[in-house]
Amino acid sequence: MVNAVRRVRKRMLKASAALRAGGVDYAIVGDNAVAAWVATVDEAAVRNTQDVDIMIRRSDLEAAKRALGAVGFVHRQVAGIDLMLDYGTASPRQAVHLVFANEVVRAGEPGPNPGVEESTDFGDLRVLNLESLVRIKLTAFRDKDRTHIRDLIDVGLVDASWVAKLPAELASRLQQLIDTPGG
Repeated sequence: MVNAVRRVRKRMLKASAALRAGGVDYAIVGDNAVAAWVATVDEAAVRNTQDVDIMIRRSDLEAAKRALGAVGFVHRQVAGIDLMLDYGTASPRQAVHLVFANEVVRAGEPGPNPGVEESTDFGDLRVLNLESLVRIKLTAFRDKDRTHIRDLIDVGLVDASWVAKLPAELASRLQQLIDTPGG
């Protein structure tokens, strides 16, 4: 287990450094972004994950593939998702998943992803800022996204005051999570 966590972190840092060196704007999103924010309050509340999600602009895809390829990542597209594998035979579970800024992920979602500029410098990483991360999680609203929002609520990073900051559909979703902390 410890090795698995270390490999994910190593993959994330390697990809981040490669994108910075290649001049590609990016932001860590998904599970690792939630973990980064939760860790600012309570490291013991951080959940582990097996992959790395990185948001880039679609117009930067080729530059990102070159930058990541220069450090050994291999591009694959699986089920319509752009992945960067640590090596050619790696599992998609052990990949960097590329997410595109300012695009709607699934038809019918209440809004697009934020832009990569909506990020915060965490030293070795650029992480999607908290407000944008909450919006993305409320937009997707899958079971794991609801769990992530509950984690942010549990450590005090998100509370009822956020409801007024959000568009109506996202505000309703957040209120639902506040009202049902145990699911």
